[in-house]
Amino acid sequence: MSSSVKNFTVGYNPLNKSNTFSSGDYLMGQVTFELTNECEVQSLFVKLKGKAQVSWTENHGKTIVTYQSKEKYFSIKQFVIQESMGKNVLSPGCHVYPFTFQIPVQDLPSSFKGSCGKILYTVEANLNRSMRMDSKAKAEFTLIQKRNTDPVLMTPQQNMIDKKMKLFSKGSVAMDVSIAKTGFCQGEGIRVVASIQNKSSRDIKPKYCLYRKYSYFANKKRKVETKVILKEEGEAIPHSAGQTVTRIVTVPSTVTTSVLNCNIVKVEYRLRVYLDVKYASDPEVKFHIVILPALEGSDNQQSSDFLTSEFDQFPNPYMSGGMSFLQNPAAPEPSAPPPSYETYGMYPSFTGLDRKP
Repeated sequence: MSSSVKNFTVGYNPLNKSNTFSSGDYLMGQVTFELTNECEVQSLFVKLKGKAQVSWTENHGKTIVTYQSKEKYFSIKQFVIQESMGKNVLSPGCHVYPFTFQIPVQDLPSSFKGSCGKILYTVEANLNRSMRMDSKAKAEFTLIQKRNTDPVLMTPQQNMIDKKMKLFSKGSVAMDVSIAKTGFCQGEGIRVVASIQNKSSRDIKPKYCLYRKYSYFANKKRKVETKVILKEEGEAIPHSAGQTVTRIVTVPSTVTTSVLNCNIVKVEYRLRVYLDVKYASDPEVKFHIVILPALEGSDNQQSSDFLTSEFDQFPNPYMSGGMSFLQNPAAPEPSAPPPSYETYGMYPSFTGLDRKP
């Protein structure tokens, strides 16, 4: 960067307490830089971009194979100073240029970062001068998918298992487990009701495990990462007894929200309820869980008030008629949906998630 341009930055204004955005929201910010002397500028533009990408390597004998894929959601370019405006000479000192974008109203996946992929949303600024290196700056912002109103998320779930004991235990155990719905917000409690019949010769303990699965898709391959989020256990149920037990399993407020609407990245959750039986394989049931963003309270009203005040505060002298959005979203790159899970075979075994002592 030439010494005539200093501290070239781009930033945006928070929209709510959690500093997150959703599709359809307005993102407002400013490009700021300092000039040490008079400078002729060819153009200054800002871009709003959204994309997903994955990449990982695998060893196949002596060959290392790289798997990678990209998915583009939008790229919107807005000129603050255009080349067609003629000679643009800026005086020395600090310069601040506000901008406003509307995030496209489409089904966008939430921001995500994992070891093999990410879903990224950025605002980028570029200052172009003749015979000089461009000055560039970039800022990431967090986007969350709008609250899903799919009725499936409110569907109760129920599962049961009946297992006959072998070897060191005699008799049988049965478990009928239910949860009230499928979708839960960050920080919300999952009420698990289990009716357990212990007709075996040993005491048994109900246990609960919430775990996540990250799936990355590229070149007809899939890579899966699994991690236990929490494990809890209930009181022992005596042999030859039956009980109905209720447990509240609280979803941590810090977990990543589910991502189910991206072709190359999936974030999924399972709740595993099982009976700890010594010297025998554990009877278990599993539920698919969808983690939704935490509720923001009164942020909607705050966002509306903020938007009104910001429009009044930042007129743009380089745009005729006040705010003019020169938005030209790039056409999404064609991307076929990932093959079904059956194509890849079942997920890897989770035997190691709860090893017996």
